[in-house]
Order: sequence, then structure tokens, then C-alpha cells
Amino acid sequence: MRIGFLAVGLVLTGAFATGAGLGQIELPSWWTPEGKPPPREFPVMEPSRPVRISVPSIGLRAGVHGVGLAGDGSIDVPAATRRQEAGWYRESPTPGQFGPAIIVGHVDSRTGPAVFHELRELRPGAKIEIARRDGSVAIFEVNSVERFDKEHLPIDRMYADFSRPSLRLITCGGRWVGGSTGYADNVVVFASLVRARLP
Repeated sequence: MRIGFLAVGLVLTGAFATGAGLGQIELPSWWTPEGKPPPREFPVMEPSRPVRISVPSIGLRAGVHGVGLAGDGSIDVPAATRRQEAGWYRESPTPGQFGPAIIVGHVDSRTGPAVFHELRELRPGAKIEIARRDGSVAIFEVNSVERFDKEHLPIDRMYADFSRPSLRLITCGGRWVGGSTGYADNVVVFASLVRARLP
């Protein structure tokens, strides 16, 4: 899975779909996470696609479906009609495998808040549960929640750590600037796998 994910990084030159404005992807290199250090003990799970996400501390429960590449070569995002669902990038590891599983979602829409509207309220230590197709649940602990200018995203930190199973939740944030940019910033949740519930 890692080879495929890095290979995609080589060919991606665009940004995330501008509807969510989630930032540019480049070939990653190794990084050291900041914020709360990840737990030392962790399981490693077999591949299985995510189907639901639950974050009790912010009242988030939503379906997760796969997203691929948009027509311009960027990572796609959930359609506007599925704004209350999250999108797992199919070329990233599945949650629980080594490496960063990437899950994206809208912060809002023309009709109101969307799936990741409260993401910025998460705090280090909060738990994120990802239910997987095989009936297992990957449980992650938030290390940090950070906001970055879209022009200065820490690409290496977001996509490069294959030292352990981890998770990145990504949405928009900051000031609305409109146009093709939308919001000026991205909110990124960095989390590490701490437990696995098996079926």
C-alpha cells in the first residue's frame, strides 16, 4: 500500500478539489509529529475499507465512502449531496494499517454545517473510532489539531509517516476568501492508532 500511495504522490500536481479546498499534495518525505507524542504501544491491522467514523467528544457519527481522483488529477471530495459523509482517499492506507489513512470532509455547505464542521473543536487525547468493512474498529487518539494556510501546508507531516498506523482528518477552516480557494486555511487532525476491536 505504501508504494502505491507514494507513487500517486509522484503524479499528483493539482490541489484537492476546490469545492473543499483541501490543499496541494506532493511527494512526501519523513516527518516527526508535533503536539502530543503518539502512544508507544499500538496494534497493526490488516487492510479493510472504512465504513463509518465516530468521534464521541464532538458528537460526530457519519458514513465513510471511498474517494479517488478528480478530473484535474487532484484528490476528490464527497459530492455536495453527500456533505454529511466523509471521504477516505482510496490510495492511502486503510485505517489501522501502517501509514497515514486520509479522510476528508466538508466543513459546511450552502445549506448549513457539514460532516466536519466541529473538527476544530477536537483536543489532544480525544478518541476517533473508524468502523471497517471486516467488522473491526480502529481506535485512534488525537495527537494535535492544527490549522494551516493552504499556501504553506506541511505536506511531509501530513502524508509521510509510515512508522506506525495513523490517521489524518482534513477539512477547511479560517477566513472565507471565496473564488477557487474558498476558505483560506485547512484544519488537520493528526491521530495515532491505540487500539483495535476485532469482530
